[in-house]
Amino acid sequence: MVRAIRYWSSAFKIIDKNSFPTRFWEKLLGNNGWDVYLEDPASLWLLHWNLLKPTCNAAAWYYIFNVFLDLDFTKEDILVGLKDYINNFNKTIAESSFIKDVNCILRMYATQDLSRDNSPVEDSIDCPFNELGLIRHFGKNYQFKIGAKASLPPSVIVATCLEYASWASQRGQTINIPSLLYDEGSPGKVFKLTESILCAAIETVAKEFDTIVLSDTAGLIQLSFPDSPEILAEEILDKYYKFK
Repeated sequence: MVRAIRYWSSAFKIIDKNSFPTRFWEKLLGNNGWDVYLEDPASLWLLHWNLLKPTCNAAAWYYIFNVFLDLDFTKEDILVGLKDYINNFNKTIAESSFIKDVNCILRMYATQDLSRDNSPVEDSIDCPFNELGLIRHFGKNYQFKIGAKASLPPSVIVATCLEYASWASQRGQTINIPSLLYDEGSPGKVFKLTESILCAAIETVAKEFDTIVLSDTAGLIQLSFPDSPEILAEEILDKYYKFK
């Protein structure tokens, strides 16, 4: 159990490789942190983002949210794609490990069908990440929910866009909306957003932070931001949690 806690704390980037608290831990869970008791669903979205952003130590999770393209799928579809993905890295992994990871992901994000059980009582307890509503479960079939998420605030969307732009934008102070939506590792991929939802979030936050600009130049919609997008991202989250 201790090893599992250490692994997931590291995977969510709450602790670093030396098991010391990270800046993310201090901002979210430290003394006077944003949400010490994880009472706000927005914090689950931040943890979800933090799990998948570079460097992601949960390869199966990264694959399903960033590389896997099917919107409707079965467990078997994921297993086949995941094996091919991992094989590209010339790694040999036991079949049982693939199955365990996929089962864990689906239990983590999808509402489970528990009608057939003789499973332990604790297995019937939903994971908090079910609340995100990212994956729907229909019998043996699953479906990503694309678009608006009731518990995902504009502030979290824009803060993660700025953080993503800080390492992905080659233009320094701008990044185009298609990149934020469709590039591997982007908020659009991780949160399963549409262009209208993403742009609406930016417009909402831009009313409070005039350094953020959504512009349309020759048909290319871009997000413009100041020199320090990571600092601005923290300021946006500071304000969100302060007035929540």
